[in-house]
Amino acid sequence: MIQQLISTIHAEYRLISRNSGVVLVLIFAPLIYSLLYSSAYAEQVATEIPVALIDHSHSHSSRELIAELSASPYIDIRYRPTDMQAAKSLLFDYRIHGIIYIPDDYEKLALQGNQRWISLYLDASYFLMYRQTLLGVSGALSSLKSATPSVALQSHTLFNPSLGYGTFIMPAVLLVILQQTALMGIGMAEVIGRRRQRIARSPIITLLGKLLTYSTIYALLCGYIFTIHYHIFGYPQSGELWSVVVVVASYMLCTITLAIALSRLYRRVETPLIAIIWSSIPILLLSGASLPTEAFPRWMHTIGLLLPSSSAVTAFIRVQSMGATLAGVMPELCRLWALTAIYAAISIKNKVPEQQSLPGYPLSHKSDNHTLL
Repeated sequence: MIQQLISTIHAEYRLISRNSGVVLVLIFAPLIYSLLYSSAYAEQVATEIPVALIDHSHSHSSRELIAELSASPYIDIRYRPTDMQAAKSLLFDYRIHGIIYIPDDYEKLALQGNQRWISLYLDASYFLMYRQTLLGVSGALSSLKSATPSVALQSHTLFNPSLGYGTFIMPAVLLVILQQTALMGIGMAEVIGRRRQRIARSPIITLLGKLLTYSTIYALLCGYIFTIHYHIFGYPQSGELWSVVVVVASYMLCTITLAIALSRLYRRVETPLIAIIWSSIPILLLSGASLPTEAFPRWMHTIGLLLPSSSAVTAFIRVQSMGATLAGVMPELCRLWALTAIYAAISIKNKVPEQQSLPGYPLSHKSDNHTLL
């Protein structure tokens, strides 16, 4: 049995290494996509957003406010028009993303003990610019308020100190990248493997050998992505190493068994690419990373739970980014283990499709006693 297992692992490694397409999708694609997506979000937040400021007050209070606005990292007061018409022209020409208007009675209202107000006009067509400009103005106003009252405002951002979109979304994106490339790469390797003669082995030994082969490959990939790659781009690493390893290992084991189970449906080498690549965005949405799961119909949420990523994204973010323990993500882990058992049973019981000769992968016609698996 041990000899059969070793032979299966050796055959799988040889199959992978001899097919450049499988190597590209299985090994290099996760590294390339991780680097590209992380680089795209490396800035984390939009800063120095150009705005126009109209000051009709010309008072000490308005100058204090302008100083606070200028100190904000999110705002760049690039223009000082004298009227709204000129400011609107700048906004419609996309030279600025917002207009800050200080009325002439700004200081007068403060001296009378009344509430002061300013007007803010923002370009809502670009949500990130809108959000950051609003955040910069709110921060400036909060700084002015906290300078005089007896209770000062102190704000501490948990789990995402930079308030960056990259830190928010990239943990989920990295997990989805690993899942999608595994489904495509393993599917391609399985189709190619069925067109070569193999020694007859127990289905359980064959499945175990495949799991060990792909698990070692993804152990190296995950080890790099969730340590060195995470450190390079400054993503939060608050979880205990053991907890992170358990979550990632459970996820990849479930993903590999799913890939092997789905491969029974493929008859052509290119089918996994066509069938899987389009589903990346829907799968990311169903995971609840970028859109709350409560926004989906219940039947869509249920379908999402059949995918490893839906449970793994929640568990991984809680453990790695928020410092949760394994006890805090046990429902997600149990779901991953249950899915792994189901996919493994499907992989063992399903029959392999009838062999077809494909371009570049002819069937062997040797007359021997070997059995195709």
